[in-house]
Amino acid sequence: MDEKWMKLAIEMAKSTLGQTSPNPAVGAVVVKDGRAVGMGAHLKSGEGHAEVNALKQAGDEAEGATIYVTLEPCSHYGKTPPCADLIIEKGLKRVVIASVDSNPLVSGNGIRKLEDAGIEVTTAVLKEEALQLNEFFFHHMKSKKPFVTLKAAMTLDGKIATESGDSKWITSTEAREDVHFDRHLHDAILVGSNTVKADDPALTTRLPNGGISPVRIILDTQLSIDSSAKVLTDGAAPTWVICGKGASQERESQFTQADHVRVLRMEKESIEIPELLSVLGDEKILSVYVEGGSKVHGAFLDQKLFDRLILYMAPKIIGNASAKSVFNGTGVEVMNEAPGLIFEEVKLLGRDLKLLARLEERG
Repeated sequence: MDEKWMKLAIEMAKSTLGQTSPNPAVGAVVVKDGRAVGMGAHLKSGEGHAEVNALKQAGDEAEGATIYVTLEPCSHYGKTPPCADLIIEKGLKRVVIASVDSNPLVSGNGIRKLEDAGIEVTTAVLKEEALQLNEFFFHHMKSKKPFVTLKAAMTLDGKIATESGDSKWITSTEAREDVHFDRHLHDAILVGSNTVKADDPALTTRLPNGGISPVRIILDTQLSIDSSAKVLTDGAAPTWVICGKGASQERESQFTQADHVRVLRMEKESIEIPELLSVLGDEKILSVYVEGGSKVHGAFLDQKLFDRLILYMAPKIIGNASAKSVFNGTGVEVMNEAPGLIFEEVKLLGRDLKLLARLEERG
């Protein structure tokens, strides 16, 4: 029976994915006498946690009830009061938890506080599902860096554009809508300056029922993109332009005239991916969706600084060796130096295949 109610809590948390960062997505269900009397989810950072919303709905029926929550209740004062204290105050008799919070301010403390108050605590119910749910959050807590997804749309012969640079449209409407959903789930979307120069993309989330647009990150060592580019002028989402330390101060002033634009300078003349990820982690960016182009993808691949790879493969063949490939980095000289990947998912989207793989190990 515990799994039944925890599944419901997990489904509630899933419905908020993409809108709670830098907080995790959390769902809670209050159950009494075999029926749900309160349900809630954390909807936005700084607002009430899932337990608060579920207990508010349960009202007086919370006393003597069991609460199912996908993540250990917090035990400290942050933007909101401790959920563990509220559970104790409301007189619940049992708390069922899917995953322990890896935040050092919480980890284990919430459970200890509940147990010290005489409340029965059960943990690790549907633990793996709960960990997967907040993969970006747990990754950032452990590494202090964002979870990196590399994404590309390609033909069967591994090309992302023709020799002339034409790439519209490689994939189907269904595949492109799936990309927009993944943009909604990530904190940031990242491209290189050549992509902005060639395509002038908006880099926003465009779903039929709306969606949250991520922070747009442009790697532009010399601040060379046109000041009229959409990402600098449309105000549709925050834009962070990453440059080398010697980039023009005058260009920076031009870029930052718009309130939604920031320029972040690296410590070296060039943009180094390890430093970039550290800076983004410090800025509370939990996840980055890397859309390229090929040189940017190549840089992440060469250094094995990514966690997941998503490829959309269209049933088309360009057939030209000079056409642009997904990766344009240093590459490897011998096969056993190639990064190992583990395929996790293959599915059909319209006419296209979506392949999802994870990096087997860090180099």
